[in-house]
Order: sequence, then structure tokens, then C-alpha cells
Amino acid sequence: MINILLNGEQTSLQPNMTVSDLLEKMGLQDKRLAVEINLDIIPRSEYQSTRLNQDDKVEIVQAIGGG
Repeated sequence: MINILLNGEQTSLQPNMTVSDLLEKMGLQDKRLAVEINLDIIPRSEYQSTRLNQDDKVEIVQAIGGG
């Protein structure tokens, strides 16, 4: 297991998980959102190739429409 800080909370994950894997686990794979790892925005095109590592600080922000 690896530990990351996900939206301010300690979370344990399986090793070698990608951003896509995490979003699927959270049920967010089809949502409009932004993912930041260690203060770097991750482009959607890199979700499948970006692996999460021990002690990463991950922020996921969902876009909400309104008006």
C-alpha cells in the first residue's frame, strides 16, 4: 500500500495506481474535473499514464455549472 494526501485526507491506495484508476475508484471517471498532484495540474490526456506515488498531495476539484 502507498499513502497519499487526497483533498486533505490521508488515503491508502494500491501501488502503481494511475490518476485514471483513482478517479474510477471514486466514481468520478466521467465528471468534469481538475486534478493536481504536488501543485502541478495534470492534463486529462495524461491521467492514464500518471502514476501516484507515496506521499503525493492530490487535489481533485469537480467543475459545477450554474448561472
